[in-house]
Order: sequence, then structure tokens, then C-alpha cells
Amino acid sequence: MVRRFKVVIEKEHEGGYSVHAPALPGCTSQGETEEEALSNITEAIQLYIWSLKDDDLPLPESDVDIILKEVEVSI
Repeated sequence: MVRRFKVVIEKEHEGGYSVHAPALPGCTSQGETEEEALSNITEAIQLYIWSLKDDDLPLPESDVDIILKEVEVSI
């Protein structure tokens, strides 16, 4: 079975990238490049899913909808 999950990638100020899967709480990773971060989160998601299966816990029914908005604030 193949599942798709949306991930959020953030460029870190000190370098590299952090990435997380909103549909899987606590499933995060990082990498020096965007490609490495994506590879690492793919592995983290696989391990997360295997852990759920090992513990006989339900798999997430569906992915979350991600909405990115920009807000303006006075500083």
C-alpha cells in the first residue's frame, strides 16, 4: 500500500532544513539540503507507520489540509 503525506519544510536560520508531517504528530526530521530533509522525513514517516502497526494502533485516515497564509503586523 502506498500513502501520501504532506510535509512542511522550513529553512533554518543557522543552515539546513527542518521538516515535519502535520498528519503525524511528532514526526519530524531535518537535513542539510532540501533533498536530504525530504529523504529523512520519508524514512521517519515509514518508521512512524511501522510503529503504529507494531502497536496495533490505527493508521491516520487521511492527510491534513495545509493552508499557508501571510499576515501583516505592525512592529
